[in-house]
Amino acid sequence: MSKLPKACKFIDLSDYGRPIARVISQSLKNTRFTAIHVTIWFIISGLLAVFCIIKGYYILAAFFLILKSILDAADGELARLKNTPSYTGRYLDSVSDIILNGFILLAIWQITNANIWYTVIAFFGIQLQGTLYNYYYVILRNRYNGDKTSRIFEDKTPTALPGETQANVDILFKLYKILYGSFDKAIYMLDRNASTGKILPNWMMTMLSVFGLGFQLLMIAVLLVLGLKEYIIPYFIVTTLLIFGFIAIRKSL
Repeated sequence: MSKLPKACKFIDLSDYGRPIARVISQSLKNTRFTAIHVTIWFIISGLLAVFCIIKGYYILAAFFLILKSILDAADGELARLKNTPSYTGRYLDSVSDIILNGFILLAIWQITNANIWYTVIAFFGIQLQGTLYNYYYVILRNRYNGDKTSRIFEDKTPTALPGETQANVDILFKLYKILYGSFDKAIYMLDRNASTGKILPNWMMTMLSVFGLGFQLLMIAVLLVLGLKEYIIPYFIVTTLLIFGFIAIRKSL
């Protein structure tokens, strides 16, 4: 099931795992497995990728990175199939992503002996890229009545939906604000009028999708397999500069 109405769909380069994710979610539709279970699976897959990176098993690491991306799509698909959206799942997904991103880059730092400060910059770059993409994507989804579990402005704790507890939502929302708050504020300050301006055309959303986590993981996997691990951290530092170009184009529309 799509997060957007058919007329608003664009080619999402970070969403390459969606077809397999749909197969997985369909196979779990009539089982006791929930979207939260699938989120836990992608956490395990991400940790296995980190282990394989450190041990030098780069092909296996690439496999688990791609699997993590597929499962990351499958949890939302399953929630929509079962009609069980939840803020618990939404925030657990995001909190898990940022922590795993940190572990992955630390593993890259360890095997390449890269400068730790460049690694930190790359981490912030990855998060800013993903935040910009999600910012514009959520605006698009809200404008066209797509999936609304994610909100444009995460400024207050949401009310728990049926099937989840408010306590879990409260805890995970606080963690989300601690981990993502500065990135959300930074992107908002750079383009505060995006939510009331023109919606980005499909071609630009496709270009922006290289900032999506799925594409980021794909690039890490490809560079590992090609023996270009030293280029991973520089790649994310350099591509972060494109943020300013994308924002300038959005403002010019």
